[in-house]
Formats: sequence, C-alpha cells, structure tokens
Amino acid sequence: MKQKYQEIAILDFGSQYTHLIARRFRNMGILAKLYPADTDLSKISNIVGIVLSGSPASISDNKYQVNENLFDLSIPILGLCYGHQFIADHFGGVVEAHKEQSEFGRAKLELVDSPLFKNIENNEEVWMSHGDSVIKVPAGFKVIGKTKSCDIAAMSSEEKNIYSLQFHPEVTHTKKGMEILENFAFEICQAKKDWNIEDWQVEMVKEIQDTVKDKKVFLLVSGGVDSTVSFALLEKALGKDRVFGLHIDNGLMRKNEVNEVQSSLRDAGFQNLEIYDASNEFLNALEGIYEPEAKRKIIGNLFLDIQDKVATKLKLNPDEWILGQGTIYPDTIETGGTKNAETIKTHHNRVPRVQELIEEGKIIEPIKDLYKDEVRSLGEYLGLPSKLVWRHPFPGPGLAIRALCLDKVNEDDLSNLTNNIKKSFPNLNLNVLPLKSVGVQGDSRTYAHPAVISKDMLEFNFKQFIDCIKEAPKLTNKFKEINRVILRVDSNEYLLNDAKLIKSDINKKRLDLLREVDCIVQTFILEHGLEHDIWQFPVVLVPYGVNDMESIILRPVTSLEAMTAKSYPLPINILEELTKKISKISNISFIFYDLTNKPPGTIEWE
Repeated sequence: MKQKYQEIAILDFGSQYTHLIARRFRNMGILAKLYPADTDLSKISNIVGIVLSGSPASISDNKYQVNENLFDLSIPILGLCYGHQFIADHFGGVVEAHKEQSEFGRAKLELVDSPLFKNIENNEEVWMSHGDSVIKVPAGFKVIGKTKSCDIAAMSSEEKNIYSLQFHPEVTHTKKGMEILENFAFEICQAKKDWNIEDWQVEMVKEIQDTVKDKKVFLLVSGGVDSTVSFALLEKALGKDRVFGLHIDNGLMRKNEVNEVQSSLRDAGFQNLEIYDASNEFLNALEGIYEPEAKRKIIGNLFLDIQDKVATKLKLNPDEWILGQGTIYPDTIETGGTKNAETIKTHHNRVPRVQELIEEGKIIEPIKDLYKDEVRSLGEYLGLPSKLVWRHPFPGPGLAIRALCLDKVNEDDLSNLTNNIKKSFPNLNLNVLPLKSVGVQGDSRTYAHPAVISKDMLEFNFKQFIDCIKEAPKLTNKFKEINRVILRVDSNEYLLNDAKLIKSDINKKRLDLLREVDCIVQTFILEHGLEHDIWQFPVVLVPYGVNDMESIILRPVTSLEAMTAKSYPLPINILEELTKKISKISNISFIFYDLTNKPPGTIEWE
C-alpha cells in the first residue's frame, strides 16, 4: 500500500489481540500495520505512533529484542500488557510473576489525570489478561492507574512521550478502551483520519491484479460471507471469466445448506460456480478420528485434494491457475499465523500444505488482513445482498468441530476439583463435566473442563441468568482446570451423576442428529427476529449423557470481529420455548447453555 497515509505501527510480540489493535485504529480512520518486534521503524515514513503488543511470553524469558533505536525516534509509544512490562523492564523497572495467580477478566481502574485518560471516568471497567506484573516503575515514570489486583495498571513518562497499560484497551470487554486508544491517536500522536475501507479496496484490487498477473483463480467457496466477499472482490479485480468458484459438499454442512448456498450465490450473480459432492470422502477420512486438531488438519488437506481432483476433471492447466481462499485474520492469528503467536487451534485453511502453497505463491487470500466487521463493510460496498453479507458465520470444517469426539471414556477423578469449586462458590449448584474443550487465556491455548451450574428452571428468571453469566469469569479465573461455565437448561428427569462419557467419532447418524437440532435453533432465531442481535449461534453435540444418549450445548454470542465475544442471554420465555422444541427430539440427555465469554472460551468448542 502506498505510504500516503499517516500510520500507527504495531510491534508484534505474539498476542492473540495484536491485529485487533490495528483494527481499532483503522476503525478511527487511521492506517495501522503490524511489524516484527525487531523492525527498524526509522526506515518507514509517516509513522506517527508506535504500539508494543501483548505476548504469550514472560519478560523473564528474555525472548524478544527490539531495534536499538526504537526509544530514540521521538515518536509516541503505547505499551499494552507485555508491552507495558517490556517498557518497564527496558527502563529499569521491576517485573515479577503475579503474586497469587494469573489475572484474567474484568477489573475496575482507578486513574489519575493523564492525556491518555482524557474524558475517562474513574473506576472504569477494563480487561486484564496477564501472569506477570510491573511492581516498580522505572525512573522518570509515574503510576497513572491501578486496580484492586494490580498496583501499576498504567504508567507514563510524558517527557519521553511513552505510555503503557497492563490491561487490554483493544478488546470490547474494556468499556472505554476505544476512547483510550483515540486519546493516544488524536491527543498524543496528533494523527489524522486519512484512511478508509474504500481506499483499501482500491489498493487490494491492484494487489490482486499484480499477484495473479495473467492467471486465473480457482476459489474455494463455502457460501459464507468471507468466501463470498472474496469471490466478489476477485471478480472486480480480474473479471468474471477469470474467477472459478468451487463449493465442496463435505457432508458436514447444516440441513439443506448446499442447495441454499448454490441458489443464493447464483441469485447474487455468481454464475461461474461448480458444486462437488465429496461427503463420502470426508466421512470416510474422519472415521475413527477423535482429536480436534487431527480433524481440522484432515479436513484442510482433503479440501486441497478435492480441489486438485476437480481441477483435473475440468482439465484446468495448473500453470494457468492459482488457488483462492476466503481466509480472514482471526483464522491466521488462532493458528499462530503471526511470527510470535501461539496456536489456539489450526484452521482448516491454515494446514501446513496451505502454508507451503502460500510460500510458493500458489494461493491468494484477498481478505486475509480483515476482521469480520470489515469484511461485511466491504461486502456492502461491493453491492452484495444483505442476506449474504449478514449471514451468521459457519466454520469451514462445518459440523465436524461441533460434534465433539471421544476415544477413551475413562473419566478423570474430578472429585477434589469439584469439592474445591463448591467450597469457593457455595451459592451455586456446581459440578465439573469430564469433557474438555478448547479455550484461550492470555495468549495461549487451553484444553480444560466446563463447570456446569444446575438451576430449577421452573423458578429461573432473567436476573438469575445474568448473575450466572457474571459468575462465569470468577470461576475460570480461580480454577485453571476450568475454561468454560455452562448452565443446564433442560427439564429432563435425568441426573448428571448418572451420566457417562460416550465413545464417539464423526458419523452420519450423529451429524443428522446435530443437523436437526441446529435447524430448530436457526429457524427459531429467525422466527423471533434475533438474527441481528445474535452474531453467531453454534449448536454443539457432546458425547456425554445417560443411556448412550448425547447432550446439546447452546452457544449464542455477540461479537464484532470474532477475536472477543460475549455470551448472549436469551430472554427466559424464549429460552424455555426453544428447549422444549429441542427436547422433543429423541436421543438427547441434557441441554446446556454456554455462559462463557471469549476469552477464556473460544466461540467454537473445538
């Protein structure tokens, strides 16, 4: 992109939120880019501010080095989380591991007057996610904010024009986080609003043309907003005759989805589209596979195999074509796609074979640096129908990652953990399920148990519902063995104490059951006009129950960009109506409702 814009440069230490920082500044109308931590920023023109990101590492690891002239550039600097600690350590402060335990969750910020906190009230809610803390500020710095658990939650040296925060203003859980970043950008950096999505689109069209040259693009199309916007952008850059869409029916789709995808894309003007039924190939490949990462990698590789097969069938010359994918940034960040990021889960479009093809210049991903809300804005700008632009996200691996699998049914002894949790939260009727799911805390992957709250649903009200959601982060903060909190919402007579794990892999019978429940849920939210209030509503089948009957997890969330999310509380009367509909399906033991925000729980369970 031409350096005609002012820019805020973000040095990437590997945080899961690093690109979210860039997203926030772009949303203000300021270009923001990521760079490796040791980049010499003096060689890049028009930088008006620098941000040091968070990291999965500890300062004591001595893992990262920055360019020696970083702090001599006379450019305002903002350190976040690890960046806060890095600044303290660099200038002679003291950083130590958190005294009691890692801190993940909301906190109240007591602040003092600072340009960074202009128009920010005292005791604002902020989001903490750290294991180390600054316990002594360097000479020339002063404390400008603290929380109950963190005495140096913010510090600054106005003489050096350096500011740093232990909390994450870039996540939506920090209520006034956007205002804090705006203060840094406009009050401290004096940045101008000179960047927008329309300009980016013009630059991306040129980049596509420069990358593809005289070749054509063979695009994998799921029918979701990401691949659809990629389809439209590629057609704008190259013309319709140079972009070929392939929709693969992998047998892992929702009910009637293949037909709906085909008709909606053709109605939107995408005529150069092939549908290929590979359901048997995917189901055969997933038979006897239980581990989440293994499922994702098999699916990702098989997509490439099918693409090769279809290309051969259509007699496409590989020298004239490159592969296209609708990858967006959260897919790359959770797969460890930036230099220092840890893997949370491998996305199907980020398996090693895909990485190799990218390095060989054989794949184009036109929207790989965008978040979901930016993708939607671009889709609207390109004139796509609202139905396609605002369609709920659906994972590329499909229902394979919403049907949890289990090989070994020998349950861990969770009695001590359960007793400790009950002692800590005596007002909640709590148990720990022997299942595990993927989550994220700090900047690292977790694989831990859900705690389940049981309530008398006949007496349950909305206030109690909200109270349960508020209790969830307290549980996950206190017990590292827990990364989700779920609420039992069915009125079945089965007892949790009688439930057992069930050996299960991916098969048509399980998928058909999940399809039926998912169809009930998706139809239900449309009937009640909730499709815009709820950003995504995964329905998860878990191999746990009585009499070999599995259970269902309901996971409605609100989000802007998938990097963070909040559990969405359905009104009690609507929740009761929904659970009654689901309970009419036979072979279901329990229905649970996921109360967990992201972090610590990822949106999907696998």
